[in-house]
Amino acid sequence: MTTETAPKQTSALDDAIAAIRDSILQGEFSPQQRLVEVDLCEQLGVSRAVVRNALLKLTTEGLVEHLPNRGVRVRAITLEEAIEIVETRAALESLGARKAAQRVSPEARQHLTSLREGIVAAVESGNLAEYSALHQQLDQFIRELSGHTTSSQILERLQAQGARHQFRLSFRPGRAATSAPEHLAIIDALLAEDPDAAAAATVAHLDGVIAAMREG
Repeated sequence: MTTETAPKQTSALDDAIAAIRDSILQGEFSPQQRLVEVDLCEQLGVSRAVVRNALLKLTTEGLVEHLPNRGVRVRAITLEEAIEIVETRAALESLGARKAAQRVSPEARQHLTSLREGIVAAVESGNLAEYSALHQQLDQFIRELSGHTTSSQILERLQAQGARHQFRLSFRPGRAATSAPEHLAIIDALLAEDPDAAAAATVAHLDGVIAAMREG
């Protein structure tokens, strides 16, 4: 009985974490909005223990915060904090890109080429949602390809914290026309298996992100 129940409990917790995280990142829960355990239980169809553990996990990710005698609320990330997050990401992602460029297999090359084609098509058709999804896939793939576990784990947490600011930035008019060539430069450097170029292209892209965030 115990061995059959444990996987279900783990799955319920993982699903609850993902659902609450997505609601925060997509703006369904606003910064500083209180998250009521009973309401989340009803919304997600899970127990209070699952919701409580999910909120604890999201606290470690920096997405929610526990207030003494006031419960849990969505943590507000200021612009300056978001910029600091991107600055930190630049150091780690350039390392990851450098490592990834040294590990490009035929399968990785095929996937990178497919992502490149998808990004070009999405921008040309004006499909910003698809473009946003593709550059997130590119970020994830580079982390996986790098084989650098420590930086990848830190980056996942940092990206979650700064995702709200970058999500809004992705849909700013004209932003895709600027950022798409930057993503393509990263892909081209990886396809060329050039670690220095991959690292430099990554830093240049994130410097551009910071500049755009400061412009508001």
